[in-house]
Amino acid sequence: MKPKVLLIEDSTSLALLYKQYVKDEPYDLFHVETGRDAKAFIERNMPELVILDLKLPDMDGEEILDWIVEKQLNTSVIVATAHGSVDVAVQLLQKGAKDFLEKPIKSDRLKTSINLHLQRTKLENLVEDIENKFDRHRFRGFIGSSIVMQGLYKIIDSVAPTSASVFIIGESGTGKEVCANAIHKESRRADKPFVAINCGAIPKDLMESEIFGHVKGAFTGATTDRKGAASQADGGTLFLDELCEMDLEMQKKLLRFLQTGTFTPLGASKEQKVDVRIICATNRDPLQEVEEGRFREDLYYRVHVVPIEMPPLRERGNDIVVLAKHFLQQYAIEDEKQFRTIAKDAEAQLKRYQWPGNVRQLQNIIRNIVVLNDDSKLQVAHLPAQFSQNRSEPKRTSVAPVKSQTINETPVDVPPTSSLENSVDALTNHAHETVPDAQNVVIRPMWQIEREAIQQAIEFCDGNVINAAVLLELSPSTVYRKKQAWEAEDEQSYVQ
Repeated sequence: MKPKVLLIEDSTSLALLYKQYVKDEPYDLFHVETGRDAKAFIERNMPELVILDLKLPDMDGEEILDWIVEKQLNTSVIVATAHGSVDVAVQLLQKGAKDFLEKPIKSDRLKTSINLHLQRTKLENLVEDIENKFDRHRFRGFIGSSIVMQGLYKIIDSVAPTSASVFIIGESGTGKEVCANAIHKESRRADKPFVAINCGAIPKDLMESEIFGHVKGAFTGATTDRKGAASQADGGTLFLDELCEMDLEMQKKLLRFLQTGTFTPLGASKEQKVDVRIICATNRDPLQEVEEGRFREDLYYRVHVVPIEMPPLRERGNDIVVLAKHFLQQYAIEDEKQFRTIAKDAEAQLKRYQWPGNVRQLQNIIRNIVVLNDDSKLQVAHLPAQFSQNRSEPKRTSVAPVKSQTINETPVDVPPTSSLENSVDALTNHAHETVPDAQNVVIRPMWQIEREAIQQAIEFCDGNVINAAVLLELSPSTVYRKKQAWEAEDEQSYVQ
């Protein structure tokens, strides 16, 4: 069955023109002239895409967009108007529109926009079907079914039954302790203790006592014998969080314990032997810590048997909304508030935000909203000010953003934006430039051009590598592989 595209346009002549534009395309274009007919058609047929004129005879087209967003209908909206402006376009995109077309709409522009959004919808539905059929939405304390989390769950499944040491790396707030606990719960040690130590929160003078314990009189204030974390975790799992915060002398003692399984409590003369599995974690780059002399190289290779990298929240897609709803409903019940769901435009704001504090930051923000408000639905107005200030600024990693291309030493800016308008216009202008003289042509290596093209596509798709691969007509694995290789090269250059 062909995809359905609904054109809401009060001008019959324009509707006929647009139908002529797409008569050979692999989808069916339907036409209605009023907002009332549009709502009836959408409810009966649920088109994959709606092209919406803002000036309708019976209502403002923006009301149709609000209606679609409010009912959370599974259709994308492209707004078309001759009365638009940049401010109107931004406002409508924030409300949930996927693209903005200004009349008169050209044939190529219309076909490109429709095809792009139909491909994106098809891909999103395919991913959702796969997730619903095969993937887990919750796992040992984790909430989320995104692709990166499914990969994490499978790694935990593989490593948990073994005795291998695990080193968890990730930004603060990504859930490193949740990951360590999940490994413990899935292992054969699940019925034994799980003991967690935060190496960054314990003064270095007390670290040895915290891990290995002490006997009475070992130091001032040691009035009784005390078991350390290693003894408490005997038979189970010892989780050392923020390991790179541990001082070098203590790292030396920890290394011996990991190699022999034995230790001597502080002030004691007799060694003790325990059976514990070690899981470590850090929010730093451990190799950089080794190179700068703050982390022992031999300890690094001892604990870095199975590395696990925790994905930051900004890379988890719709998991952001799922987590936000979970926290919202949890705190609403605890505080006897009315909150039950999140408005569609607020969901969009949550997904655009970069979340430097990751899940912990999301949890705190939702907690704050529930405490200070009492509505049935979380709205954009409830969100902190930084959401409106930084909504469209993607976080840059080690791959530098591409700001312009140089053809005959003339820069052509291609700004990343959720609307296709500026990108298509820039490419159209570029295509009509006068061919430069051969002696003035700037020839650049193909790898540079390839890197810029891939980086621009990723920025255009708001960091979504799969969507970028679709636009580039490449395999997602190819884009991932090249992106990771460039990031590794940049990181190595930075360290040197």
